[in-house]
Amino acid sequence: MSKTKILWADDEIEMLRPHIIFLEEKGFEVVAVNSGDDVLEKVAEETFDIVFLDEQMPGLSGIEVLEKLKDSQPGLPVVMITKSEEESIMEDAIGSNIADYLIKPVKPSQILLSLKRNLENKKLVGEKATMNYQQEFRDISMKLQDRLDTSDWKDIYKKLIRWEIELEKSDDQGISEVLSLQKNEANVGFSKFYSTNYKDWLYGKTNDKPIQSHTLIKEKVIPQLGKNQKIFFLLIDNLRYDQWKTIEPLISNYFRVEEDDLYYSILPTTTQYARNALFSGMMPLEIRNRFPNYWVDEQDEGTKNQYEAELLGEQFKRYGKQVKYSYNKILNHEAGKKLLENLANLMQFDFNVIVYNFVDMLSHARTEMEIIRELADNESAYRSLMASWFEHSSLFEIIKYLATKNVKIIITTDHGSIRVHDPVKILGDKNVNTNLRYKYGKSLAYNKKEVFEILQPEEYFLPKLNVSTRWVFTRNNNFFAYPNNYNYYVKFYSNTFQHGGISLEEVLIPFITLNAK
Repeated sequence: MSKTKILWADDEIEMLRPHIIFLEEKGFEVVAVNSGDDVLEKVAEETFDIVFLDEQMPGLSGIEVLEKLKDSQPGLPVVMITKSEEESIMEDAIGSNIADYLIKPVKPSQILLSLKRNLENKKLVGEKATMNYQQEFRDISMKLQDRLDTSDWKDIYKKLIRWEIELEKSDDQGISEVLSLQKNEANVGFSKFYSTNYKDWLYGKTNDKPIQSHTLIKEKVIPQLGKNQKIFFLLIDNLRYDQWKTIEPLISNYFRVEEDDLYYSILPTTTQYARNALFSGMMPLEIRNRFPNYWVDEQDEGTKNQYEAELLGEQFKRYGKQVKYSYNKILNHEAGKKLLENLANLMQFDFNVIVYNFVDMLSHARTEMEIIRELADNESAYRSLMASWFEHSSLFEIIKYLATKNVKIIITTDHGSIRVHDPVKILGDKNVNTNLRYKYGKSLAYNKKEVFEILQPEEYFLPKLNVSTRWVFTRNNNFFAYPNNYNYYVKFYSNTFQHGGISLEEVLIPFITLNAK
């Protein structure tokens, strides 16, 4: 393994000879120069891992050299060393993306710490994350053996997501596999918990009833209306909690997170059912019975979510709320740009809904397009791709604009998605729906042990299309596959992101409230 190579520039470099000897004894290779021009010349000729740069040198100053280095080698870490503590000099250096900033006289230990911080930071952080997760692994495992309630499951899921993101900093594949197994164990337990308690939640037969899709507006939004602060309700379709935690640092530059919570999606965990329930404050069968003009059955032609604004208005009326609101759905980049240009006009409304469909489209595109699969091959890459879109999106521009106004932002979604792996065989006629995580129909054949089965849909407030309609849902990371052309089907859909069934990722979804700094 080659030595770490340091370029150190100082017009009094000979006085730093003891420091250089110290570093060489520690196994570093140090090339010493005494001017800015020498730095640029050496960097053009040789490859260095890091540069220590004196801020005050004859000829080119440290700041001038830094600017040239960032043009030619933007990835090269530069540590600025100066005698001055003037704020303007520090701001110039920091603004030019220095890796570190040291004040003379520097001690060998300071230099060594800076090297470790900049060159070994990923390794050290990864090792620390691995060690910390190993300590918590046992606690989570023991917790999974307990009798958990709805809040306990939210806490466990938050912890698992935290470690999933933390362990991205580690190169230890073994510990990532351990976490994956523990997350799968948690999903098995959660799916049983959800299946067992879901009906009681719907009928309020338990004190441990979580906030669900159809109670979210009533419980979490209506109490915040009429407080002399306009609310922007941003619903990002198919936004998982781990994706929220990935974009949170960007948003935190402009807003303070007031509440970081999860709520429970209803079944099926799909847009047609969960989002209509959210905006209407009703379960799907209730919408179908009470507002038949606003409901389109799944097997029928037409958009299944075209009356969300009307359903929201009906919910406000039902609770006696006279709310001046707007509803905006963004399906492409141009629509996002137009909304951004029109934001000032939305300030006249007390409540503004903005629905963004990008993440759901990304999920479907990943299934259909090989290049998207390659770009988002795993959970980490999927998060990264979503974060990259968000950073350059009109949605982020909207959030930055709103940071200049006295508004509250709510960020939420209707359901999440899970990366599926294991096929579950099912038989059905040509009228069975196409979703891979749930099926409904009158002649379904399956292994009852592999699914959550609903024989009387109306008891779960789901539409019953004929007298023998039944609904079945996959759990954990399973997906339905038909026996005919089975191998092709399994190969094509395995490792894709799907939704509609029961898993932590689909059901426990973010509800975030933000206030401008």
